[in-house]
Amino acid sequence: MNLKDISGVQEVHSLVEKARVAQEKLLNLSQSQIDQIVANMVQAGLKNAELLARLAAGETSIGRVESKILKNRFAVQEVYKSCKDLRTVGVIGYDETQKCFEIAEPVGIIAAIIPTTNPTSTTLFKALISLKSRNPVIFAPHPRAVRCIFESAKIMHDAAVAAGAPLDCIGCIQEVSLTSTQELMKHKHVNFILATGGPGLVEAAYKSGKPAIGVGQGNAPAYIDRSADIQHAVKCIVESQMFDYGTVCASEQSVVVDRAVLDKVRAEFQRQKAYFLSPEEVVKLSSVVIQNGRMNANVVGHSAFDIAQQAQLSVPIDTTVLLAPLEGVGADYPLSHEKLCPVLGFYVANDWQTGCERCIELLCLEGKGHTLVIHATNPDVILEFGLQKPVSRILVNAPSSQGGVGLATHLVPSLTLGCGTYGGNITSDNISAIHLIQKRRVATIREDFSLWPDKSKISPEILHLEFFPNFNVDSEFYCSIEPFSMDRDSIGSVWEISNIPNQTHSVSCQTTNESAWEIPDLKKLKNDIQSVNLGSQTTNENKDVWEIPDLKKFKSDIRSVYWP
Repeated sequence: MNLKDISGVQEVHSLVEKARVAQEKLLNLSQSQIDQIVANMVQAGLKNAELLARLAAGETSIGRVESKILKNRFAVQEVYKSCKDLRTVGVIGYDETQKCFEIAEPVGIIAAIIPTTNPTSTTLFKALISLKSRNPVIFAPHPRAVRCIFESAKIMHDAAVAAGAPLDCIGCIQEVSLTSTQELMKHKHVNFILATGGPGLVEAAYKSGKPAIGVGQGNAPAYIDRSADIQHAVKCIVESQMFDYGTVCASEQSVVVDRAVLDKVRAEFQRQKAYFLSPEEVVKLSSVVIQNGRMNANVVGHSAFDIAQQAQLSVPIDTTVLLAPLEGVGADYPLSHEKLCPVLGFYVANDWQTGCERCIELLCLEGKGHTLVIHATNPDVILEFGLQKPVSRILVNAPSSQGGVGLATHLVPSLTLGCGTYGGNITSDNISAIHLIQKRRVATIREDFSLWPDKSKISPEILHLEFFPNFNVDSEFYCSIEPFSMDRDSIGSVWEISNIPNQTHSVSCQTTNESAWEIPDLKKLKNDIQSVNLGSQTTNENKDVWEIPDLKKFKSDIRSVYWP
């Protein structure tokens, strides 16, 4: 371990200890106090949205400033709108019918892993939902985005403290390394991990032994059906790619086009300044965009023109998207993988069925469980895509980047998108503050449940006499005598009787109440008895009414009860 790693580990331990102190104080805050803190954080985030966007773009050389400003505003304003009325303190729900109420509890100290693609917006978002749910949070920045992430965390921390939050409720590692990030995730006092980043980092979060929400890899295909509004569909795809140059994990990575509208789609893409690559250009671009089976970090979030220059391709400076016609999926077709830049694989399908199959093939390569887009007006085709795709969100006639996060759709606004078990995630939801609370449930006894021995229902097992010590019954009991039968009826029971000489030691009883018998209260039992079958050598075909004068003696002769 080098000096930087040692320093980073020490910093992690200091941040966690401070967060523990803050955690105790957060637990004592009321709902109104938490809401005031969050509201102040929102105002600070909005005030500094442009500053943080410029910091992020300058430090990472990724994306577009104007897009990052919008993402920063979205991360606080829209997320706040979706959760401002959410109760996260004390009793948060009561079910009058079930007589049950729920109490919110925070999950504890959160380790939040932040990527280089969306550094400031993701930090603002995670800080907001963490404090809304009364959890202290410690950020582990991507090494290429330390400054802008730290500044984002500081702005949110200072705004929270100014509104009444405890000091150190938000922290951030400055001595960033893989070692310090792993130390944070594995720290014994860290309770929960929110991991956004590459597959390796997300896998490390799940292997840490802590409860974790990690987001899976995206490789969203966009299918254009023959029923689609072609102009609108292409515009959605182009604008999605131009939105921070495709850095949102939900952004389209391939286009699959119904052959019936191929010419119209090509023409519209060209009209919107997309560039179709030749086979030779596809090969050259592939070697730059995908290296050693992984996307090249130097193309992530860069413009189409810049990426073309890296591949020594000549394209117009105002090119919006690079389209690579492909015939297959997998290792032989590198551009079928996730790219996070305005480079799209381009496929042609004979009909929606083959288009559907191609989309599934792309998703199974990467991005299973994440996002898919369909452009169509045919409701049957839309439904079939919805039924068949292994994804957590299907966007209809919407730009995928803005739609997946809930900016262009009615999905929950979020910058952390779950992929469900398809993608190895614990949830398929768009993550929000509700995922950072745990519920303590307080339940009262059911009205239709009775405590034995006073009111219980008899269970299907042998119950011995000692469990019924308090019989309280009248001394007279009248029964209708019928021929004895060894057959048990569906409602009755068989009683074994002792100390009755020369008789078969069984009595079969039937009640008028078909649900259950209440044996402890023999008065109730007496009222429910319809008939008693005494086993003996003698039967009375006339069903004479016999009197059992001493039911106390009858009780003392009961040895056990068998319930079928």
